[in-house]
Amino acid sequence: MNASEPSNPPPNEAVNIMKDNLPARHAVGKVWNVVFLLSTVFGIVILLILLGDISNKAFGYVAIEAKVQPTTLTASGTPLEQLSKDQMIVILEENLSKNRVKTLIKEEPLEERSKDDLLSIVVAEVVKPKVKKSWPLSESLFNKEAVLAEAAKTYPKAYVEFRNWLSRDFISSPQSSDALYAGVRTAILGSLDVIFLTILFAFPIGIGASIYLQEYAHDNWINRIIQTNINNLAGVPSIIYGMLGLTIFVRVIASLTSGYMFGYPNSDPNNGRTILSAGLTMALLVLPVIIINAQEAIKAVPNSLREASYGIGATKWQTVWSHVLPNSIPGILTGTILSVSRAFGETAPLVIVGAATYITFDPNSIFSKFTTLPIQVYQWTSRPQDEFRNIAAAAILVLLIVLLALNTIAILLRNRYSRRLP
Repeated sequence: MNASEPSNPPPNEAVNIMKDNLPARHAVGKVWNVVFLLSTVFGIVILLILLGDISNKAFGYVAIEAKVQPTTLTASGTPLEQLSKDQMIVILEENLSKNRVKTLIKEEPLEERSKDDLLSIVVAEVVKPKVKKSWPLSESLFNKEAVLAEAAKTYPKAYVEFRNWLSRDFISSPQSSDALYAGVRTAILGSLDVIFLTILFAFPIGIGASIYLQEYAHDNWINRIIQTNINNLAGVPSIIYGMLGLTIFVRVIASLTSGYMFGYPNSDPNNGRTILSAGLTMALLVLPVIIINAQEAIKAVPNSLREASYGIGATKWQTVWSHVLPNSIPGILTGTILSVSRAFGETAPLVIVGAATYITFDPNSIFSKFTTLPIQVYQWTSRPQDEFRNIAAAAILVLLIVLLALNTIAILLRNRYSRRLP
């Protein structure tokens, strides 16, 4: 043996060294195990605190004062809920202007309306309740007597009720300038429409680009520049994409995104602030993330699978379509789910593109004006009245529920249609 050659320790000595190092390695492993556990617990605690703070504002006592006392609307002082439809129609005709009554009749004859519909109109336009103060859930539960005493002293004409701001009416009602009647139906529909267009444009383009870059592209300077730019675009602030969408989709191709090119009624050829522009902008935002995640998922498929496919005479495309893609679907859909979750909660790009902060009609096409749940939350939290912060908290819970439902559906589809390697 040459002196320059390294000498290996005898087998027994190597075993002894390994045994001596084993306790130290186990100790290090236990330390990192504790660190990871504490990190998980910390994340869960922070999430629970966040949810608790939001829920604390979405429920609680409110003091409501009516402009007109309901018991004064009838001679007998009968509660409104016990009145007949004819009695409610008489109240509307006596207390509303003739023009307002004509407008209501034009929308739908009063005799054909349901009792609940008439009751809601009487309350909203005759009684006109107004929230004077709201209390959070914690104070309503643990300091109930003090809340009721404060309400009786400060607002003697008001009545106090425990209000669930996250109600069925809140989900099914459109936007309103009164927090008692405001809802998120229009915002939910707008968010779903934008996300649908985002997936429709970003998913096939992102998957196609990732297949080309990973399976077909040669290692040259052009493809390296493309790959570097995609990685950089994934870290660009979202508001930059909003400015890009404003320039291209809202202004340059406004005749297309506004629907003017297709004869859409009341469309403005110079203003493309529509759902289509928002969906295209959000597609640009998530496209780099989808491409990168899809590339990593495709890269994780073993080369032996490709070689086996080539060995039985399959072409490049047949190998990609029948073997690489089916086995990379779990990773691709995971990246897509994360991307869509990010897009669902974005606000800055949509503000730049032109999402409305106040809109009372539902979108009926991709060329409609729109709003989304994050925009609605932003608009309500900027209002000075406490009750708007209550409905903002309720809207946040709706946003989380819708996002959780969409992610659950996507995960179920991923598990249903993915092919896993043995």
